[in-house]
Amino acid sequence: MEAIEGMRVALGAAVILNYCLQGLFHPARKVREVYWKIYNSLYIGAQDALVASYPALEDDGDNIFSRPELAMFV
Repeated sequence: MEAIEGMRVALGAAVILNYCLQGLFHPARKVREVYWKIYNSLYIGAQDALVASYPALEDDGDNIFSRPELAMFV
């Protein structure tokens, strides 16, 4: 687990999240459990960095999922 934390610091939380999201939906339960542990430690260690890298969802009738403040550039 320390190696993954080191990669989070070196590569950034967004890169690790991209690989982690693929494993969260693996058909094997034992594989999913490992990825959930990685995701939980990633979430605890870098909550603010993960917001910008969550997948974009389309708005539906009841909910607004867009984040226009993240689309601004300086």
